[in-house]
Amino acid sequence: MDGASTTLNGILAMYQEERFFYIAVGSSLLSITAFLAFALPWTWVAYMNPESLRKYRIQGREFPVKRWLVPSLQRFALNNLVSFLSVVLTWPLLRLSGIHAGPLPPWYVIVGQVAFFIVLDDFLYYWMHRTLHRPWLYKHIHSVHHRITTPFALTGNYMHMIEFMLTSTLVMTGPSLVGAHVVTLWVWIVFRQLEAADGHSGYDVPWNPALLVPFYKGPVYHDFHHRRFFGNYAGFFAYLDRLFGGTYSKGYEDYRRAQQQPQGQPPPEPQPQPPQP
Repeated sequence: MDGASTTLNGILAMYQEERFFYIAVGSSLLSITAFLAFALPWTWVAYMNPESLRKYRIQGREFPVKRWLVPSLQRFALNNLVSFLSVVLTWPLLRLSGIHAGPLPPWYVIVGQVAFFIVLDDFLYYWMHRTLHRPWLYKHIHSVHHRITTPFALTGNYMHMIEFMLTSTLVMTGPSLVGAHVVTLWVWIVFRQLEAADGHSGYDVPWNPALLVPFYKGPVYHDFHHRRFFGNYAGFFAYLDRLFGGTYSKGYEDYRRAQQQPQGQPPPEPQPQPPQP
């Protein structure tokens, strides 16, 4: 009885640690808040469809905001609830990751680590995403995200629960490997949610602050993935598709070349194609 009591007290003590509230509770709340802060304004823009921004729309079709707004919010709430419960259940392992709340590192360490997280996450996401397009995985998991062929920002987290959990695991991989400070983890989470919302915004505006990130090509890159169903598998950087077998979505390179010409016009609006095995 004493042994069982000691074990129980030890488990309870883990959940009373300061790091549990910072890493598990704080990070979950920050992730939810950050995504909504980035996604809701762009979703409102897509709904209002202002004349002044129509020239920046990537696709000519109307945004299906009315149809997918409530389902997207429902998926977002359910996925985050399951993700949080998973973090709580796995906390005895997650606490061993080395993510800490000690002295804050210098700013350049935070910037360097976040840059490393971006590159690592994008590399891992490319292969995970490409694998999810295998016939069985696509049919049973990834096809949920591809129900929306004309994405708007809030659909960035509309996905199967398993895919959401896999994506969340990738987000934690970098910080766990380097034993990052919790503030560095929070900066990375905010950036990752900016990426999720921006990549699905549906607008290719030249004043997009995310374009300040080197090598980022803007929402056009992922938008073509939704239109073509295949190719453009990375989350943020386009170079991985060139590096690993030329997996660009059909028409994407033509679009980028046309956009780079002073008087160029985008190619004719491509029509979505049904997924193929």
